[in-house]
Amino acid sequence: MSGNRQRDTYTRPATPRRRLLTAAALAPVLAGVGAGAGATTARAAPGGKAGADGGRSTEPVPTTLADWRGVAKALGRPGDLLRGVMYHTPFPRGDLHVVSYGVTVSPGLALGSHVSFVRYDDGSVMLMGDLVLTERELQRTTDALQKHRIEQTALHKHLLAQTPDVWWTHVHAHGHDPVDLARRLRAALDCTGTPPAEPPAPPQPVDLDTAGIDAALGAKGRRIAGVYNCVFIRRETIVDNGMVLPPGLGSTTAFNFQPLGDGRAALNGDFAMVAGEVQHVLKALRRGKISIVELHNHGLTDEPRLFFTHFWAVDDAVKLARALRPAVDATNVTATGEGAG
Repeated sequence: MSGNRQRDTYTRPATPRRRLLTAAALAPVLAGVGAGAGATTARAAPGGKAGADGGRSTEPVPTTLADWRGVAKALGRPGDLLRGVMYHTPFPRGDLHVVSYGVTVSPGLALGSHVSFVRYDDGSVMLMGDLVLTERELQRTTDALQKHRIEQTALHKHLLAQTPDVWWTHVHAHGHDPVDLARRLRAALDCTGTPPAEPPAPPQPVDLDTAGIDAALGAKGRRIAGVYNCVFIRRETIVDNGMVLPPGLGSTTAFNFQPLGDGRAALNGDFAMVAGEVQHVLKALRRGKISIVELHNHGLTDEPRLFFTHFWAVDDAVKLARALRPAVDATNVTATGEGAG
């Protein structure tokens, strides 16, 4: 048994924090270009070439949906490919009836588990995701994750108050066999009430002024799972334990607007920030009368270090989007019409 564990577990040697910071600082010089405005680090040289101190970060490689057929089978549902490198699979918790401040929370607003797989140029695969768990499911799912060697990197709330109590836990794993990683994750998901996949359905209408939301945020959102979703990704390259994260993986700012009628919406989501942006974002949210839910990290070894704040509000949807805009402008992000990873 111990021999099998030795073979199917992949552990990347930790890259010293100082080495990562040094490589990030020198990258613009080596590449011959300056870092973008407000950037904390810059993109590594193509192919993950060695830096001045000999360090190397592995890079994600493009894949196709066909490359992930085995993963889809192991997870029991198909996923989609984001930005050509992230195989992303949602697990909406349609089995839950959650109420927060009188609002029945839809799976699209705040009850969507999801996981992404990325292949790297050294042949390894990273798994990263977020699981929605009821309080009754939390401990047995934690035990299953530990048994199957899936790491937990965060445990927190996305809602200020809810009935029943719900928790969100971030998961992370490395390996060389993506199907094995998927099977191990599936074993943990089977400890929850997550329902089977449903047949794909056309986008549902969203009774909101989506053009007004787009104009207020300066970004184009999309209709998905009955909500209007707007996503921004960090401009910096994020490195996690020596592995370059594809843009948007574990580093997105995302807003979900659930229509409540008469142009009103329930707003939920989170901001991805570096340390110097945190206070600006928190103050901007409160100036806009948006409630702050959590402030925490999602990862353990990301560089630059990322912080996340979750928030909640109910009001006219365009008014909420206008309230969010100063906080968006305080962060080094760019808009994308795709979903979060």
